Amino acid sequence: MTTTPPVTPETVFTYGAPRLKFGNGASAELGFDLGQYGDVRRVLIVTDQGVAASGAPRRIAEQIRRHGIDARIYDQVHVEPTDASLAAAVEHARAAGPWDAFVAVGGGSSIDTAKAIDLMLTNPGELMDYVNAPVGHGRAPDNPLKPLVAVPTTTGTGAESTTICVLDVLSLKVKTGISHAALRPALAVVDPDLTLTQPAGVTASAGMDILCHAVESYTARWYTGNERKRPEQRVPYCGANPISDMWAEQAMRLLARSFRRAVRHGDDTAARGEMALAATFAGMGFGNAGVHLPHANAYPIAGRVRDFHPKDYPGDEPMVPHGMSVALTAPEAFRFTFPAAPERHLRAARLLAPDREEPAEAAEFLPSVLVDLMRDVGVPNGIGAVGFGTGDIDALVEGTMRQQRLLATAPAPVTEEDVAGIFTRSIELW
Repeated sequence: MTTTPPVTPETVFTYGAPRLKFGNGASAELGFDLGQYGDVRRVLIVTDQGVAASGAPRRIAEQIRRHGIDARIYDQVHVEPTDASLAAAVEHARAAGPWDAFVAVGGGSSIDTAKAIDLMLTNPGELMDYVNAPVGHGRAPDNPLKPLVAVPTTTGTGAESTTICVLDVLSLKVKTGISHAALRPALAVVDPDLTLTQPAGVTASAGMDILCHAVESYTARWYTGNERKRPEQRVPYCGANPISDMWAEQAMRLLARSFRRAVRHGDDTAARGEMALAATFAGMGFGNAGVHLPHANAYPIAGRVRDFHPKDYPGDEPMVPHGMSVALTAPEAFRFTFPAAPERHLRAARLLAPDREEPAEAAEFLPSVLVDLMRDVGVPNGIGAVGFGTGDIDALVEGTMRQQRLLATAPAPVTEEDVAGIFTRSIELW
């Protein structure tokens, strides 16, 4: 695989991150934190029913009220948001408003739903106006958003650090997103205590999301490999760069120490803390460098699911959790991208498995590390295990090729034939 050098190479990369408050008990300070954003009188707490049942949103609301702020809870977030669920959330928030700020308590689904509410209550138009092209119109917000405080209760998505809102477009059976710097939360409050109730299956899926965030951003096209952009063309995903590398490497070190422990021993507070830190670090990396093939493949996997429902997730409706859908093609995706950046793939494998002997076939090192980890934490054995077969490949490829924003970050050009091969080889990984 070769990448054609840009005619005018980029010389600039950008970096952005929210303010961060990290540590056990950090969520108990939200009332004070919200008071730092001017005249905040009414706040909407956005969460899902599973997280609401834990009591955390209620405790947070009570704590905020003690600071003289009216806090209301919306607990109807759809796990793995859809265009329909986001529209319903926006409608509820608009009817119950106005709001001076928003607090998202939960996983990526809650944080992304809060981002959509904030966007649509401060800007004109419809949701699809802002969805990334070619699925939507890719419109940029005209008006500033209200302060959004993200309080993750799962260790995975990194949504508290990023500029992205992910959703399923039901009519197209594809997952896509909205991406703009304005969507980045004003403050990320990461309290590892809130993750102690996260079941093993959720920890495994979310942990694979952390891993892929870190490895994809680390193996993304180096920023100077892009064509130079004008200032108004710059987007949050600018390619791998020295700052994103730093966060990705540290996230991988933490995962090597704590991922398996957090899945097997949910009450291990040290492992939970390191996973929360890894999720935040990986988010601060990929939220700027970008992700590529595994995430692009994940969107149609999640969007076209028929009858699979994962262990430890609420309800019984078909779904492939985001982190799981990313992991299912990751070994084959990184086997494909290896020739474009061999040393980066090897370095990632060494960070994730520092005690492991490197195989004679260098390209197999990272895929073998990922497969062993997936086995150990209970992630399904490829896309066949979640209901897809050879007859689905064409539709999955079509969905992946819609994710041009992500594919542009891959370290080498990606064709439909390349993607079809990755999906075919991912039907059964071991």
